[in-house]
Amino acid sequence: MKKDVSLELFVALSRAYQSVMEHAKRDIRRHFINPTEFAVLELLYHKGAHPLQQIGEKILLASGSITYVVGQLEKKGLLNRRICPEDRRITFAEISDQGRQLLDDIFPEHEEAIRKAVQGLDDQEKETALQLLKKLGKEAKKQLQ
Repeated sequence: MKKDVSLELFVALSRAYQSVMEHAKRDIRRHFINPTEFAVLELLYHKGAHPLQQIGEKILLASGSITYVVGQLEKKGLLNRRICPEDRRITFAEISDQGRQLLDDIFPEHEEAIRKAVQGLDDQEKETALQLLKKLGKEAKKQLQ
């Protein structure tokens, strides 16, 4: 009887994710923001202003939590809210100059922390893992529908 490695794969993926994420979290905490705040700032930094309603989808967070996180970042002066002039029901979050400066300062070190976390694979193995994980994720998402 052939062994089903599905559960082993699940456990290995979970453990790898936890270990890599711990590297990222440690780096982020050094800058006195939490991982969720960093995820919002990073999205706005790299992708530009986003409607609040779409931020949760992009960083996999519930909409109620987004409102809170955006409020916290706004209090810290790291982002601004802007009402859409075409549809006043839509509010955009955009990174502030202070937020952009923070990410300019910390993102290179964060990128290095991630690089260090995944150094167990060479570049070819990373490419292969990337392709396989994308394939796995797409199929798993399709199965949910």
